[in-house]
Amino acid sequence: MIAEPTLPPDKTDELNFKLLAEISARFVNVSAGEVDLQIEDTLRRICEFHQIDHASVWQVAPDDPEVIVLTHLYRDPSLRPRPPRMVGRESFPWVQAKLIRKEVVCVPDVEDVLPEAAKDQETWRDYSVKSALAFPLFVGEGPICGVLSFDATRKARRWSVPLWEQLQYLAQLFSSALDRKHSEQTLRKSEARLSLAAASANAGLWTLEPVSGRIWATDKAKELFSFLPKDEITLDVILSRVHSEDRDKIQKAIEQGMQTGEEVSVEYRVQLRDGSQRWISSRGRRQSGDLGEPDRLMGVSIDITEITQLRERLQAESDYLKSEIEVYGHFAEIVGHSKALKKAFQQIERVAPTDSTVLLTGETGTGKELAARAIHNLSSRKDRVMVKVDCSALPSTLIESELFGREKGAYTGALTSQVGRFEFASGSTLFLDEIGELPLELQAKLLRVLQDGEFERLGSPKPVKVDVRVIAATNRDLVECVNDGSFRQDLYYRLKVFPIELPSLRDRREDIPLLTWAFVRELARRMGKKIDTIPKKSMEALLAYDWPGNVRELKNVVEQALIISTGNQLEVQMPGRRDVAMLPTLKGAEHRHILAVLQRTGWRIKGAGGAAELLGMKPSTLYTTMQRLGIPTKHGKDGIPS
Repeated sequence: MIAEPTLPPDKTDELNFKLLAEISARFVNVSAGEVDLQIEDTLRRICEFHQIDHASVWQVAPDDPEVIVLTHLYRDPSLRPRPPRMVGRESFPWVQAKLIRKEVVCVPDVEDVLPEAAKDQETWRDYSVKSALAFPLFVGEGPICGVLSFDATRKARRWSVPLWEQLQYLAQLFSSALDRKHSEQTLRKSEARLSLAAASANAGLWTLEPVSGRIWATDKAKELFSFLPKDEITLDVILSRVHSEDRDKIQKAIEQGMQTGEEVSVEYRVQLRDGSQRWISSRGRRQSGDLGEPDRLMGVSIDITEITQLRERLQAESDYLKSEIEVYGHFAEIVGHSKALKKAFQQIERVAPTDSTVLLTGETGTGKELAARAIHNLSSRKDRVMVKVDCSALPSTLIESELFGREKGAYTGALTSQVGRFEFASGSTLFLDEIGELPLELQAKLLRVLQDGEFERLGSPKPVKVDVRVIAATNRDLVECVNDGSFRQDLYYRLKVFPIELPSLRDRREDIPLLTWAFVRELARRMGKKIDTIPKKSMEALLAYDWPGNVRELKNVVEQALIISTGNQLEVQMPGRRDVAMLPTLKGAEHRHILAVLQRTGWRIKGAGGAAELLGMKPSTLYTTMQRLGIPTKHGKDGIPS
């Protein structure tokens, strides 16, 4: 075995320096994508020039440093092919040990090797190799990354010193080129993984040069701003898409990030090509430029439109809850212990733990909303606010968007999108009061929500899935409404999964004393009065009255009594006698008649079967008359839920 060449230079083996210079020039500017082709072409030219039978480049496998993989090859077609992968320690243990130490392996004759190279000799013989020359491939102080080898297969060859030195220089060129290629591949893989992660997070990556305003952006980043992948974008172009009210804070965030070097973030709105609006959140940090290039701001942008809408929804829900507390917070329970009321309580306790639809029926003022709240508070949905919609209080033109929401531009005047009460109540309970007043054209849409749990926003074909428990209430006879065609039969049966009829006050007269004292304590505290007694005669009158307005009317009577009471005793004036005494005859009759019709219609003024129609008046005229007589509308009459 000859470890180093000691033979005199052989002119026939001298590398043509002109060829070497040309090869060197090519590798100086070779791109990563052309490295493999350039190496293969160089191996061919070197072997042909020097009549070398076989040349190959092997690289260390990334998954196992003990394995080398054949990546580049020039060979005589008549020779037996080498395997594409080879375990160095098994096939060439002696050669591998020397290469790992970054030594050149020069074997003029494989039959003349040291005993410790016996396994290597066996492998060479197996592939008809007579002479071998191998150079380790490495860069700087790093470990070897591969091998450049040359083989003679027809006859043994003595590798001259000049040839050896020049082939070693070739190995250095290959090492640098492969290292550059691997670095670029690693960078591209890293960028690909980053882009994949960003894409998975629906995020766009970008780089901004604040001085020039130039922006590099991924396709996803361009898409967020409604640009096409081919579009060239700059900071000015981006700002032209940003809402005018948000441009200044973007400029300030860029200045802060470049000055401090700390991460900055900003949320803003952009106008899309279709005229819609999108919320974007961008985060970035200053990065130093390379080779004299200016510093840049690098970052990521994501679409937070849905998050913003959810945040707005939660805020709206919070505001709604606050308003509900202000209006209804003092009604924490239903007062009474009568048999009729206990029966209703038992039904509430049975149905509350389920998600079944409930239909509450009963006269106006019997406490249907209080019953709905009791069902909600005893259910698994109690941690979220119960949402209420009064179907009689909204114009038919607005009730659809109120229930199901709308998209921007769904109709004239719809300048923004709106989350409907069904979306609002997803995961909670929706109380549909006065369900009998729901327009016929919306009843089919409500039926679909009850059956399938989905609907479309007004102006959008995209279905919205919700998980809502519905409790409906009415003081109307829905069977009669079905018969006269004003209410869908299929919707009626879908609502009537578990009906609960709340008793009128005349059907639970034993609760009147309890209710009277409950109202006295509540209202007296608010008015700053103290009532100790209620005369027996007054309580008997309260018990004898039929209370067509039920609990609501009782509260009105108690409140009026507190107003006129001057001492610690409640001075009660019952309905009818009080009206005649306080009002002139004609005005009193008009007052009583309108009040009776309002109570009959559940204080519904407009629409078919409303008070205005029964009285033969226009709704506007009835509103004016009620104002003149001091009769409040439904929303202002007393604050007691139906």
